[in-house]
Amino acid sequence: MIILGIDPGSRKAGYALISVEGKKINYLTSGVLKYDQVEEFIERLGIIYKSVEHILQNHNPTEIAIESLIYVKSIEALSKLAQARGAMIAAMSKSHVGKIHEYAPNLIKSSVTGYGHASKEAVDKALGMMFGKISFKTADESDALAIAVCHALNRSMKIKLSQVKPLKTLGKAI
Repeated sequence: MIILGIDPGSRKAGYALISVEGKKINYLTSGVLKYDQVEEFIERLGIIYKSVEHILQNHNPTEIAIESLIYVKSIEALSKLAQARGAMIAAMSKSHVGKIHEYAPNLIKSSVTGYGHASKEAVDKALGMMFGKISFKTADESDALAIAVCHALNRSMKIKLSQVKPLKTLGKAI
């Protein structure tokens, strides 16, 4: 199985691919998608969509993991991040319906380091212990690898949870 991890952004986004064979996780490749060469934000959305489409066509991942929205200092930044994620998810949905999973930043950090409020340095150190020294161009790239690893470690739990039937009380599901 090949997992694509995406650290979304409106100016740049990190991506990483890993393979999972049983309990073995192997690093395949990673990189940064840059969108800031286009000044007008609204025009960037098409580029964001096409760049994700290009990664999917070139690497054909089995499943995709993306970071959920994070707290940002301004409403404008949150709006742009949400729209960029929307363009990415729209591109993913063409070929990966039901195979796109999102994870909160604290769960990603906790899955990789054992501590949900770990620093970027601690995440990078944990990734280095798993895969050896990798030279990342930006933190977005290492974050994307952490997102992919988080999905690899948590995917069986998501599958098990999706198979749980809702509890019934007085004839109604809760």
